[in-house]
Formats: sequence, C-alpha cells, structure tokens
Amino acid sequence: MIGETTEEVGPGATPPVLSVRDLAVEYLTDAGPLRAVNGVSFDLSPGEKLGLVGESGSGKSTIALALMRLIQPPGKVTGRVALDGKDLVGLPDRQIRALRSRRISMIPQGAMNSLNPVARVEKQIIDALEDHGYARSGKRVLLDRARDALVSVGLKPEVGRMFPHELSGGMKQRVCIAIAVAMEPKVMIADEPTSALDVVVQHQVMDTIMTLQKELGVAVILIGHDMGLMAQTVDRLAVMYAGKLAELSPINDIFDRPLHPYTDLLIDSLPKLAERGAFKGIPGLPPSLRSLPKGCLFHPRCPKAMDRCVEEAPEFRPYPGERSAACHLVEEHYARV
Repeated sequence: MIGETTEEVGPGATPPVLSVRDLAVEYLTDAGPLRAVNGVSFDLSPGEKLGLVGESGSGKSTIALALMRLIQPPGKVTGRVALDGKDLVGLPDRQIRALRSRRISMIPQGAMNSLNPVARVEKQIIDALEDHGYARSGKRVLLDRARDALVSVGLKPEVGRMFPHELSGGMKQRVCIAIAVAMEPKVMIADEPTSALDVVVQHQVMDTIMTLQKELGVAVILIGHDMGLMAQTVDRLAVMYAGKLAELSPINDIFDRPLHPYTDLLIDSLPKLAERGAFKGIPGLPPSLRSLPKGCLFHPRCPKAMDRCVEEAPEFRPYPGERSAACHLVEEHYARV
C-alpha cells in the first residue's frame, strides 16, 4: 500500500504496473545540494488514473522527468522506480531508451512547442517508431501505423502531411498525444496537457486522453493545478508540497473529507457559483527549497498549525480507506479513534 516500503502483493491481488519508493531528485548547485523531490512513494495500478497536483515548484514535473529517466547532471535521482518489476533508476541508458514510449511515455509540459517545426507530422511519428525497433516493419506499415495513431486521437489521416505551424493549438496537442500512444505503452504521463488551451479545447483534449486510456488500458499520471479537472478525471489524487507528498487519497474521499489542511485550502480555492466574483487563495508563498522551514513544511501557512508542527516533521503514513497523509492533526485524530 501507499507509504509502505514493501512491494509484496497478496494472493489474487493485481501487482502495480509502476511502483515508486523513496524517490528523490537532488541538484548540485554552487550554494549546495537542492532537493526538488524528497522521499516520494506511491503505486500505480494497471489502467488507473492518478492525479498529481500542487503549486508551482512543488516537484510535480520533476517527478515526471525522473520517472522517464530524463533528469540530467547536475541532477541526481535516487530511490526505486519499478516498471513491471524492473527498476528504471539503475538501468543503462540504452535499455532506458528502449523502454521509453514502448512501456512508459510522456506528453511533456508545453507539448505544443515540442514538435519539430520543419518536419511533417507523420514523419515525426514514424521517427519515434523507427527509434524503438519498428524500422524493419517497412515504410508502408510505419505510415499506416502513424496514420492510425492520428485517427485514434480524432485527427484525419491527412493531418500527417501537414507541418506543425499549419495546425491549431488543440491539433498540435493531439499530435503529441498520438506520438505518446503510438506504441501502446502501459504508463502515460501527461504533464499539464491542457495548458495554454481555451476551455472548449481543454475539454476535447482531456476527452481524447480518457478515451484512449479506456481503449488501451493504459495507466495515466495526470499532472496539473486544476482541482476541478482532477475531480472529473482521476481515480486517486496525490497532493505535493515543497517536494514531498502531503496527501494521497481516492478522489471522492479527498473532496468529501480532505485529510491535510493544504488539500483543504486547495479545494477551497476553487471558484464557487454561490460566491461569484470572490476568489480565494492560500495565504503566503511556498518555501524556498534552499531554506526549508523546520518541522512541517506547510506550518508557516497552515491555519491549524500546532506547536508540534513547528518542531517535528510529520511522517507520511497510511490511514484507513486506502488514504495517506503527512500531518500531525490527522495522526492525532486517528490515535483518538
């Protein structure tokens, strides 16, 4: 379960497709080491939709890059990332390259700008296929597979002959999704896939991702800021703060009864029909990773902070209902129950 270090699976239980234990990402800087992700652990079941939310700088995108083994020096990744039982952290670069897109793929943040502006769309999909062992399939098979990938995301095959500058923002995003699913991976990471898109196109893009998720049975990690979008989309939600997990719970439970005060404030910041024109934010700013506060990282902004929170860092631990949180208030509540 979440928060435990064991990877044993009980009789009849489905093993996780992705198991992350004590994941940490550290950057060596002139001012000393800076830890952007610190001791994150979670499991992802086959076909599951897991949301990852938090303010900017909380470590969400860094986790995505670490799972893909795309952190470059002076960054360093430690911990364990097991994909179908195979630890990715210690694999040679050649083997990791073979697994990307085939077993685990990513729709990067700012995906619309990740396309090659001087290559036709179908060529970019074919290049990805050839780079992962499909070169022997023949040009006709590769072209058909590229066009099938475009059709799977709601685009016409003719789009393959176009250049990125000829496409709208929503079409570019769909092309990026087509590249990500062309080899039918088991895990797909979507890093803010609806950023810079209008509301209507956002809905269309998310509908495309969720339709493919059902058809392919791929497990999805959806990264973003929009709690409303998460509520409509994911099965479980992981809340990040200053490089650590604050809470991880089933999506319905987290909205009905959030465990962590930070989660509660994120939900409360959502616009409400009954309070039109009134916008709520979270007081204060996230801490600098260079000078993290002692005790609970959230205590300087927390309206429920106690003396204990100032001195003692809470442990991220499991609670009933397949929930986990790092909060002294939650720990004391369940100790009384």
